[in-house]
Amino acid sequence: MTQNALSNVSRETIDQLEAFVALIEKWNSTINLISKASLPHIWRRHIVDSAQLFELAPRTGHWVDLGSGGGLPAIVLAILSKGTGGSHQFTLVESDHRKSAFLRTSIRELDLQGRVISERIEGVAPLGADVLSARALADLTTLLGFCAHHLKPEGTALFPKGQNWKNEHAKAQDNWSYTSHAIKSETDPAAAVLKIQDIKRV
Repeated sequence: MTQNALSNVSRETIDQLEAFVALIEKWNSTINLISKASLPHIWRRHIVDSAQLFELAPRTGHWVDLGSGGGLPAIVLAILSKGTGGSHQFTLVESDHRKSAFLRTSIRELDLQGRVISERIEGVAPLGADVLSARALADLTTLLGFCAHHLKPEGTALFPKGQNWKNEHAKAQDNWSYTSHAIKSETDPAAAVLKIQDIKRV
């Protein structure tokens, strides 16, 4: 909990993050929210990894998270927004109804601003996101297609990517034009967060 992404948050925010971790641990035995192998490393592997997106986004606007699963990064980001006076509206898209139930429980019990849409991403009407995120969901080419549908033209996409991100970036340019900044991940020296704007199909 001494990682950079959480170094300046309040005690109340840490308490909320700890309450969220407790919810994951409670539900994970019946719903596979995160791998059991990563449970002992949940703060670094999941909480800090999610939290690092927050400083890369504007402090206001409609934030859409696709394939929200276990609430990583969306619930972590909603907690940080609440704790720092951000005025985001969060929309979480998750087609698995059991995971959607977990997300709604987390939002209710942690008193967060957010709604959950329990549908497939492709079937959801355009959401007009100012910020769009997705973690461990799909390759970059696919994610950019989701951006074209759900992200405002002037919006920002934030995608944490593993060590293969350069290959995904090169492949995506066959179909898409965009500006991209790769920010080194705080949790994996080979990984990066891709901050993407000005997305157009070529």
